[in-house]
Amino acid sequence: MEAPGLKGDPAGGARAKKAMVELVKPLPETSSDAILSAVGFAASEFLKAPTWEGCIAEVLAKLGQAAGVSRVYLFQNHRGRDGRLATSQRFEWVAEGIARQIGNPRLQDLPWDGSFARWAGILRTGGVVHGHIRDFPDVERPDLEAQGIASIVVVPVLVGDHWWGCLGFDECLGERDWTGGEIHALRAAAGTLAAALARRRTERVLEGVEARYRTLVEQIPAIVYTAGVGETREWLYISPQVKAILGYSPEEWMAHPASFAGYLYPADRERVLAEEAYSSATGQPIHSEFRMVARDASMVWIRDEALLVQDGAGRPLFWQGVMYDITEQKRAEEQVAFLAYHDKLTALPNRVMFEELLDLALARSKRAQLAVAVLYLDLDNFKLVNDSLGHGAGDQLLQMMGMRLREAVRDTDVVARQGGDEFLVLLADLERGSWTPRPEAENSVVVAQAVAGRIHEALATPFIVGGTEFFISASIGISLSPFDGDAGRILLKNADVAMYRAKRRGPGGYAMFSTDTVDPLSKLSMTTRLRRAVEKQEWLLHYQPIVDLSDAHLVGVEALLRWQTASGAFIPPGEFIPLAEEMGLIEAIGEWVLAEICRQSKLWRREGLMTEIGFNLSPRQLWQSNLVRGILGQLEYTKVNPRSILVEITESSAMTDPERTIRLLEEMHAAGLRLAIDDFGTGYSSLSRLKQMPVDILKIDRSFIRDIPNDPQGASMVKAVIDLAHGLGMTPLAEGIETAEQWEFLSNHGCTLGQGFFFSKPVPAGDITQRYVWGVGAGAPAPAARPDR
Repeated sequence: MEAPGLKGDPAGGARAKKAMVELVKPLPETSSDAILSAVGFAASEFLKAPTWEGCIAEVLAKLGQAAGVSRVYLFQNHRGRDGRLATSQRFEWVAEGIARQIGNPRLQDLPWDGSFARWAGILRTGGVVHGHIRDFPDVERPDLEAQGIASIVVVPVLVGDHWWGCLGFDECLGERDWTGGEIHALRAAAGTLAAALARRRTERVLEGVEARYRTLVEQIPAIVYTAGVGETREWLYISPQVKAILGYSPEEWMAHPASFAGYLYPADRERVLAEEAYSSATGQPIHSEFRMVARDASMVWIRDEALLVQDGAGRPLFWQGVMYDITEQKRAEEQVAFLAYHDKLTALPNRVMFEELLDLALARSKRAQLAVAVLYLDLDNFKLVNDSLGHGAGDQLLQMMGMRLREAVRDTDVVARQGGDEFLVLLADLERGSWTPRPEAENSVVVAQAVAGRIHEALATPFIVGGTEFFISASIGISLSPFDGDAGRILLKNADVAMYRAKRRGPGGYAMFSTDTVDPLSKLSMTTRLRRAVEKQEWLLHYQPIVDLSDAHLVGVEALLRWQTASGAFIPPGEFIPLAEEMGLIEAIGEWVLAEICRQSKLWRREGLMTEIGFNLSPRQLWQSNLVRGILGQLEYTKVNPRSILVEITESSAMTDPERTIRLLEEMHAAGLRLAIDDFGTGYSSLSRLKQMPVDILKIDRSFIRDIPNDPQGASMVKAVIDLAHGLGMTPLAEGIETAEQWEFLSNHGCTLGQGFFFSKPVPAGDITQRYVWGVGAGAPAPAARPDR
């Protein structure tokens, strides 16, 4: 019988016998010294070579020859396609006449939890596997004997606390007893390789940091300058960026001592020079924003940050400063400010602006004994337009509807888009009149009804969209102040109620609000059921995944409340949350939500899913005196880390009382909670307030995402909000992503996180566990592969 590894050699029998005799004999005591010498060679080569891969073949050969073995090889650990820890052979050296195993498919993607699970337990803790194959367990021997191995030593490669892989030494020509010194030397060889891997990993990190720093510095639009003190402001130095930002070369700029004042935008010149004179006199730093006129006559916004350098006696010497180009930031702020008050589709005022104008009109009406009317419009069967002609046609119709409404009212009246297919009209400064049966309101009623009639007349003309002619009507509800309420919120609510009454009568009509408009029985029924639901805690949470848009991997989930009745039916949150707020039950519901989130967070962490869970605070909860104390108490009681919880507050709630909100956010942030502004763009945010808030995430409302990337105006607005978020040090998160094109657009323009039906709808906690912990399909589709670019 031929010796393993020498099959096919004409003189194999004789040489095999001789080789086996030599290898069975004990090796000289200097074997470990030879291995250590090879280790020194390896250390030297790893230091000199650009990469460890470039010299590993020669290192393995030296180690194999020094150890006098048949085969030396290197395995690297990795995650298999199924997520299990596996290992694959990367490099190999074999002695003459020994069969190579580098091409053996059984040694690629080999799972550690299979036949060699025992080895994994030993190696990952720094142990060594060695011995004669005949002494190994039955489950391990077949694979080893198939490779012709008689004796083996396998040592781990540990990079810090990370088990990177293993280094193996096979003896195929006879059994060999390894000495402690030899095993120690082989461990030293693995340690040398680990050091090379660690060093290369550190180098890569440093290279990445350096590259990012260099890219950042090169892209900052900043002019560095040194300028004299006084009216002439002689320029001592200005950096080359002045050419890119303002169009003037440094030589041109410095040739004219008065260039700075001459290039200032006329409307800003007096203010800027006065600020500079004040800073020169007081020694205060300059922090100023102003406009300058570039060479091409365009306007450039500049932020000037400068320090006055003084001599030892306190006399001013020169200004040292930096001028930043903030033109795009200013444009973004202007766009965001516009979005705060206007509907992006129709350019009409939005609900926020309407409410502010309504409050002003009510204040005037109280002083002058006048009336105010609110008209609430809802287009009849608008869904049919979207279903038959598409959303593009529906959007065009809404734009045309906005223009028709403006033509049907007075120039002093306000037309706003509430959202969807709903519009609002404000009629201010109406005479009350003196007729019967309601003498104090008769004139205002006549005016409001006349406007409703003109709106219906305007809709009598057919709309033409995409070459298709069709008619559409609107149901209108009317409420009047002070007769139906003296607060804007009440008037809007009552007009909404009247509108639904008009719809019940049939399309194309209007109705005045009256106390019998409300159905007290249905409201009583919902109130009773809601109280019972709070007592029995008929709630459950669904979770919508939040993903990193770079590769769609899970980074968190948003908890969403569901009311499931005893019959199994779900009641939409929009039907019971406002009522819960009104009844003062939202606090109890909020306490249940937080407790359930903490319970689920602990469960997921025990299962290995370390993910952030976000939840919304309602406007009423923000007014709780013990809000922060209650949240932190629950987290401490359940031993949940505050950094794993994301508290979301809607933009409109945050701006209701900004001073109080900032104090609450600062208190939560100091305690370790992460914070998000939700539905950004749907309410009015004061940017000066927003930048004071310690917010981690800015969530872009789904209404802005819906039409990108096909709508240029919408795409520009989304990019502006993304830039604004980065500028404020916040992470942008896009809601409502439904297509691969939206995902690609957002990722390409710097949006970090996202959520939406494209990745997953809100699902029960068990589906999250199955998909992200167990890796089993759970009904909803898994995140799609990232689209090619």
